[in-house]
Amino acid sequence: MHDELIDLVIDDSVINSNDVFKIIEPLWWSVSIYEGEDQYNKDLSRFSSPQQYIFAIQWYLSEVNNGGHYQFYDNSTGIVWQEAMNGFKEINLIEFYDLIKESTIRLGGNPSKDRDERQGKLEEYEPDFEDLDTKLYELEDNLEIYLMDYIRSNRSDFYFSGKVAVPKEFR
Repeated sequence: MHDELIDLVIDDSVINSNDVFKIIEPLWWSVSIYEGEDQYNKDLSRFSSPQQYIFAIQWYLSEVNNGGHYQFYDNSTGIVWQEAMNGFKEINLIEFYDLIKESTIRLGGNPSKDRDERQGKLEEYEPDFEDLDTKLYELEDNLEIYLMDYIRSNRSDFYFSGKVAVPKEFR
């Protein structure tokens, strides 16, 4: 299937909808987590730090809720760990920051942005993330409220207007 260029606008009406995914949708379709660190950083560079943080946090939550921290680091999504961790710190969600920080320590302290290298560290260290997974599940009840408070407090950093390539099956 081919991608279709669509016009995306993130303005006050989208922000006021309280739909975190809609707010970071330009990043979702524009930032590759699959083509390595250079491409990832290049794709991220056109977006504000607050956008990058929420994007990374959304990936982190999606993966951990689907298969735990092990899955997060094992998959391509592990490339976002640093932005997610920094995002939680920026938003002052220190318990979440501490969770990611502890997970990185269990992988040697600074997981690679390269998926193969991270997978090698998972095999080498054989980390047990079960306690961190459980803690995340316990903490995240009101997380979306905090994310939306941060977005609303920094709304101009989330404004976007432009064309984005979206796979046709998602339109």
